[in-house]
Amino acid sequence: MDIAALIAWVVTALGGFYLLGTWIQRGGIRQQQSGTSRLPAPVIFGHFALAAIGLVVWIIYVAADKDALAWTAFGLLLPVALLGFTMLARWIPVYQSRSRAQATPAATAPGTDGTVPAERHFPLPVVVAHGLLAVATLVLVLLTALGVGGS
Repeated sequence: MDIAALIAWVVTALGGFYLLGTWIQRGGIRQQQSGTSRLPAPVIFGHFALAAIGLVVWIIYVAADKDALAWTAFGLLLPVALLGFTMLARWIPVYQSRSRAQATPAATAPGTDGTVPAERHFPLPVVVAHGLLAVATLVLVLLTALGVGGS
C-alpha cells in the first residue's frame, strides 16, 4: 500500500505542478498586487511546499519503513488538504464565471484591473483529477500509517 500511496502522491504532484505552472504563467503572482487572482500566493506556495516536503518524507518512509515517518507524512498532508480545499472554494466562483462568460460573452467578469484571473485558465479535468488523487493519497497514507494492508 505504501507504493500505491507513493504513485498516487507523485501523480497528484504532477497535476498540482501543472496547475501551479499555469497560474504563474498566466500572471497569478503579478495579480496579487491588483487583487485579480482569488488565490493568495501564500496559500498556493504553502500548499506546494508542504506537499513537496511530505512527499520527500514519504519517499524516506518507503525506503526506511519507520512508522514515525508515515505519521509525519500524514500530519503534513492534513494542512495540505485544508489549503487545497481553501483554494478549491476560492476557485469555484472563478470557474463558474468562466462558464457563464462562455455562455454569454457579455457576462465576463474580469478582475479589477480588467484582466482575467490566472486560475480561470485551470482545465477542469486537471483540477478534478488533482483533487480526487489527493483524497486517494490521503486515504492510502492513513491506511499505511495504521498498518492496514501491510508494508
